[in-house]
Amino acid sequence: MKTLVIYLMADPETPELARAAVEGGADIVEIGFPFSDPLADGPVIRRAGERALARGMRTRQCLDVLARTRTLVPDTPLIPMTYSSLLEAYGWERFAADVEGAGGTSMIVADLPAGEWPEVRRVQLVAPTSTDERIAYAGEQTDGWLYLVALTGTTGARSDLSPELAGLVERARRLVAAPLYAGFGISTPEHARAVAELADGIIVGSRAVQVADEGPAALREYVSSLRAALNTL
Repeated sequence: MKTLVIYLMADPETPELARAAVEGGADIVEIGFPFSDPLADGPVIRRAGERALARGMRTRQCLDVLARTRTLVPDTPLIPMTYSSLLEAYGWERFAADVEGAGGTSMIVADLPAGEWPEVRRVQLVAPTSTDERIAYAGEQTDGWLYLVALTGTTGARSDLSPELAGLVERARRLVAAPLYAGFGISTPEHARAVAELADGIIVGSRAVQVADEGPAALREYVSSLRAALNTL
């Protein structure tokens, strides 16, 4: 079965939204810890991060959200996603320990290349611009699965899938033993099915964040539509 990963920004409402996503068929939930200069994020996630910061969501508060989410979805992998400056400010080992203590399964540090701080176990990212050597190394270092950034650019829902994805998947298949999950630009059930025909799973961020603004019921229905598309494969 194809894996469905749903991204949500850390906010007071996130635990209930995460539960709705899991009820809709999400296998993994990423929880964004907001950062003031999120280089990889497009306008939707950037605005969500700015709103979260304005509501007082700092690292400690995000960890509390993670812990509350764990109580509502006790069996679902929960993966914080953030930037290295946040870990630098909080303390690398302290952050990793506190994420684990709050129920985090792993983490994603969007701007931390494979090989830097290897003692911080995390899901690694590769992009169409990554060399074969970097893809192979990231695959060796990654924690559980490899995140394929499907396009060169920032996150965001798009009308068409990236033409770069097929080549990236083909290269990663030759070089990496870990499961390959693709994200960036996936927003519709049609996108989900098309990407999952290539990769082992999909990651949906910007569109999930948009729908989450409409509440848990809307998010559950949206995630269900993605799950149904993946289940046809």
